[in-house]
Amino acid sequence: MTPLQYAIAACDTMMRRYAAADLPPKGHFHYHQGVFLSGMYETYRMCGNEAYIDYVKAWIDAVFDADGRIRDYVHGDLDDIQPGILLFPVYDRTRDPYYLKCLASVAAEVRDIPENAEGGFWHKTDLKDQMWLDGLYMAGPFCTEYAQRFGDAALARKVVHQAQLMEQKTRDARTGLMYHAWDGARQEPWADPATGRSAEFWGRAMGWVPVALLNDLDFLAPDVPGRDDLARIATDLLRALCRYQSEDGRWYQVVDKGGQPGNWLENSCSCLYVAGLCKAIRKGYLDASYAENARRGYEGVVRSLEWREEDLLIGHVCIGTGVGDYRHYCERPVSVNDLHGVGAFLLLCTEMQRLLDMGA
Repeated sequence: MTPLQYAIAACDTMMRRYAAADLPPKGHFHYHQGVFLSGMYETYRMCGNEAYIDYVKAWIDAVFDADGRIRDYVHGDLDDIQPGILLFPVYDRTRDPYYLKCLASVAAEVRDIPENAEGGFWHKTDLKDQMWLDGLYMAGPFCTEYAQRFGDAALARKVVHQAQLMEQKTRDARTGLMYHAWDGARQEPWADPATGRSAEFWGRAMGWVPVALLNDLDFLAPDVPGRDDLARIATDLLRALCRYQSEDGRWYQVVDKGGQPGNWLENSCSCLYVAGLCKAIRKGYLDASYAENARRGYEGVVRSLEWREEDLLIGHVCIGTGVGDYRHYCERPVSVNDLHGVGAFLLLCTEMQRLLDMGA
């Protein structure tokens, strides 16, 4: 099967399981649905199956009211901004001004994200001064596309600033990897009292970074100050991650501690890393020699898949998690066909197919 055929199988499996409005957490405007539906939209772009974009639109219609307001969300939390990116293709397809109202609702949420003293977004409104790697994915791609379409240069600069701050606060000079989170107040149990950094390099957190930054670059004008930093941050991290790729081709839940007791190969981070590698190569940010790492990662994920009749099962995926120590990450439950995992898998498949189509 080709990568695109795997993506189609995954989309069809999930559509048989859920009506669009029932995607969990049902009714809540949240990144779980957002990452899955983003992957479905990318699959639609490649195969042209109208059922996929109709499914994306059906979910959007279920989570906004008649006035274009989000029905259920946590105002100012980064996790509840990410699905806003789905509004752009839905509006482009329908040209219905209703979806401009929906876009305005999400943009209003962005304006109310709490910030620390350096202008960094809090990850959640109840996590004072904390920045998590995940946050680059939750807000950046929506903000950059919104900024391009509506001429908001200040918002574009703010996205760049978030990435620069995140690198400054979380990047480890020795490994080149990025810690999961940073606590500006140095008060959380997981925070190093000197640096504020968390203790471990968690797989999926780092996976969001190149996916987000490479998306941002699609919409940032060449003259945006600091734009080149985003390409450098993404590719520096991807290169560092390749040094920790396992013989299987996938990456471990705690990336730098492969083979240690309790650690395990995790599919969602592996999917996101490969998606990032493929896009970075395709866009010319990364040398084509890294296509071999992408191929090995893709094959490792595909070998782990299972089938139940016509349904494709994507397992070995960490459920959502907070910040913690090594044992915390290793003991997180795994899931099959949760939206994190399927969304990451769809991004992997569509980017791998694009790279193959280039002849890489």
